[in-house]
Amino acid sequence: MLPLSELERAAREALSFLMAQEDVEEAEVFVSANGILHARLNYTSHIPSNGVEEPKSIENFGVGVQVVFKAGEGEVRRIGFGSEPSDISLEGVRSALEKARRAAVADQEFVSLPRPTGEERRLRDYHDPRVMELADADLVEAGWRVVRAGLRAFRSAEALAALGRSPEELALILGGDVTLLQERVALCSSAMPQVQTDESTLIMSFITAMVESEGGKGSGYDATTHLDRFTGEAGREAAENAVRAMGGVRVPGGAYRVVLGRQAVMDILENLVLPGLSLGTFYAAASPFLGQLGKQVASPKFTLVDDGAAQGLAGSKGITCEGLPTGRTELIRDGVLVGLLCNWYESQRILRDPRAREKLGVDPQEWRHALVPRNGFRFARGGGRHFDAQPGIYPTNVLIPGDVESREDLLRLVGDGLYIGRIWYTYPVNGLRAGDFTATVIGDSFVIRDGRLAEPIKPNTLRINDNVRRVLQGVLGVTRQARPTLVWAADEIVYAPEIAVESLELQSIAEYMESAY
Repeated sequence: MLPLSELERAAREALSFLMAQEDVEEAEVFVSANGILHARLNYTSHIPSNGVEEPKSIENFGVGVQVVFKAGEGEVRRIGFGSEPSDISLEGVRSALEKARRAAVADQEFVSLPRPTGEERRLRDYHDPRVMELADADLVEAGWRVVRAGLRAFRSAEALAALGRSPEELALILGGDVTLLQERVALCSSAMPQVQTDESTLIMSFITAMVESEGGKGSGYDATTHLDRFTGEAGREAAENAVRAMGGVRVPGGAYRVVLGRQAVMDILENLVLPGLSLGTFYAAASPFLGQLGKQVASPKFTLVDDGAAQGLAGSKGITCEGLPTGRTELIRDGVLVGLLCNWYESQRILRDPRAREKLGVDPQEWRHALVPRNGFRFARGGGRHFDAQPGIYPTNVLIPGDVESREDLLRLVGDGLYIGRIWYTYPVNGLRAGDFTATVIGDSFVIRDGRLAEPIKPNTLRINDNVRRVLQGVLGVTRQARPTLVWAADEIVYAPEIAVESLELQSIAEYMESAY
């Protein structure tokens, strides 16, 4: 990767060049370099395989410029964005500027480029230099660390030994990936001319294990910022969960008291709740929480926080991709909607929107504390902070504080019901604003009987059909313990607990498969 000093120099020279142009009124420069490293994992006991199947990496660097062009008398200023890959010299900046000129539009809602918010930066030097200079052998070893942990769990599983069958007959599967992100950025603007820099590292693993002959399927997740903290725990967790899920049963559809496992919590947040808490979604009148700022939107047991400056958490950054400090944003406190995820553009636009009170439910001028732009990032393409993307609104570390001591306490709270561990294809139906959603239960799920986990539920036999507002309002309890749970192809990390919910509507599906095979 390019050293940070080169990015810093390039940003400084680019801003000087841009502001020397006769037609430029304001300018912002964003220079970045990203490394995305993958170790694809594939172990199958019954088919020849390599364990660590495919180590590979992608690198990119370049410069992006956002330019406000001067307007004549009576004209609206035009704003343009342009970028140039693999060239951060002045020639690259000149090319990006010409692209910005060609793409410039008269944006009536544009106010200004980002300005200081009055908050101070909290994180510096929080990345892992070893990950930044990762050797090929270390990437391969990170993959094997996960595979070995999973195989040890399979070998030590008494339930597998009791079956008296060989690994080939059991058809053991361990698959997924280990992903490492290397991120370096430098940025400055006419409003904030001092070059700011940031470096961040992230290590993630997302693993699925199966005992295919017995229909057992399990998942495991891990995320950290430093290589010496990466243990391969996700492999062990996935294998143990697969063994536990052997011999799954069908359950009838209906309304159940449930415990949502960590992945299920993450998926509902990522696909429904967090998009609905983006200020841009409010501006578009598309949020399921439209007009509810300052009002009760969930159970008093439910609190939701985004904290991008938390020391040691995997999704933390020093600054946003707008050059503003990251920090803690309370979104829902004791069930009350108290804040939104914002970037600079949206936070300024809503203040001047004549329909803002209708959309938010409050006067935005009186609720500026809830609209601080701490979440303007240029995330794209499965990880990294990209020079050719404009700032969107993204979470960082998503936290859900709880007061229930353990899973066992949560199960006792539910009594009889279902534990929903892993879901996929979670998406809104009837539009996000309606709050209706569906998801398929695909693993790590169990019947709850008399406050204990009982039989595993057969994967892909239940579908959730419910409303996200109703789910949030039905929260009964949240565990204290939370673990980093990965969002597919994204930089944000949900530190997900387990959550008990009063009622969840489930539909039995795929009955025809029983007779087809």
